Amino acid sequence: MTRNQRRYFGTDGIRGEANAGVMTVETAVQVGRAVGSIFATRHERLRVLIGKDTRRSGYLFEMALVAGACSVGAEPYVLGPLPTPGIAFLTESMRADVGVVISASHNPFQDNGIKLFGPDGFKLPDEVELQIEQFIENDAAIAASVKTGSDIGRAYRIDDARGRYVTYLKTTFPNDLSLDGVKIAIDCAHGAAYKIAPTVLEELGAEVITRGVAPNGTNINDGCGALYPRKLAAMVLENNCDLGIALDGDADRLILVDEVGQQVDGDQILALCAARMKKDGRLAHNKLVVTVMSNYGLEMAMRKQGIDLVRTDVGDRHVVAAMRNGGYNLGGEQSGHVVFLDHGTTGDGTLAALRVLAYMQRDQRPLSELARVMQPAPQRLINVPVTAKPPLDTLSDVQKVVAEANTSLEGTGRVLLRYSGTEKKCRVMVEGADPVAVEHHAQQIADAVVSAIGA
Repeated sequence: MTRNQRRYFGTDGIRGEANAGVMTVETAVQVGRAVGSIFATRHERLRVLIGKDTRRSGYLFEMALVAGACSVGAEPYVLGPLPTPGIAFLTESMRADVGVVISASHNPFQDNGIKLFGPDGFKLPDEVELQIEQFIENDAAIAASVKTGSDIGRAYRIDDARGRYVTYLKTTFPNDLSLDGVKIAIDCAHGAAYKIAPTVLEELGAEVITRGVAPNGTNINDGCGALYPRKLAAMVLENNCDLGIALDGDADRLILVDEVGQQVDGDQILALCAARMKKDGRLAHNKLVVTVMSNYGLEMAMRKQGIDLVRTDVGDRHVVAAMRNGGYNLGGEQSGHVVFLDHGTTGDGTLAALRVLAYMQRDQRPLSELARVMQPAPQRLINVPVTAKPPLDTLSDVQKVVAEANTSLEGTGRVLLRYSGTEKKCRVMVEGADPVAVEHHAQQIADAVVSAIGA
């Protein structure tokens, strides 16, 4: 069974409209039973940590997961609202057997999802997700796993989960530095970090101006956070801030705004961090791991710094897998997932912001200067609706136009042609030094795709 053939798990856990499709109470109960039955334990009973973001439907799935885990004799520990990286951290630090995140990340409040972490704090490999799918579809296995009497599990609530994670985050900031005198605007997207991120910054000495810190269950990611940094930029300028920090709903991604109101995306954050880590002798193997979607300007900037790029498929799970396999310690995505394997196991927006702030404080340089290490190349992305997804290398007319574009752009840009993993779309991306040429080639390729398989 391939990932595309699965009923429940997609590229980042189970996700969909809450209480509809696959994202139902029944699914959550069975996932709770599955993790309580499949995972090995180091304890008398299997420990399951369950955290969530601020969506209204989080209550629904939290209780369902608790019920499922208890029904097979496991012990669920309920954390309440907590960023995804915080749940990953606590899964490892509390010696739990599995961590469960109830979140749809940057999606609107109507959606929700379930992501799973192993005892080491890393996302589950494909084969374990497949085991869970098979368990959910196996009525006999479910019936055999259900306990009765004193074998039924008991649930616990961890009241100091936020405090533990705040303490951990502060340990990632150098002891000899502080944020005294630094003014920061932060937009928490009315999401899981709405208390944690401002608290961390304030306790390190910063003056913090907040936005997106009043979740009501339906306003998560609604015109705020990492997907909507323009209002944050206005806050930075109006309040004369040193920078702005924008997180998404589960706070695993970061977009920054510099002191003059310019957006600094994930690629630029990775570029400045990689350059600094290489200078300090801390960039493992002088390699930076990114996806095929990262801007060509990042590749050119890293080439000047003597840093090699390792590209993976889209998705932070692929980035982390490549980092672990190659022994690399920095990677991420243009969307703002930034992974420091020396400090955490997954993308962590607050942690990444602290690393950038440490570089700013150490050098006494503004973010605008640090971000100049990379100049994004002109880019054009066209999403073409398609009726089918035949292998792209079988579309001769399309490949001819792609080859012509590659010849024209050789040494100054690139073409990326791929299908969406979740939609019936073909993504055409062209990058290069000349924006007119980039637009021309992108449109020609898109037209060829439309002629071949367009909807």
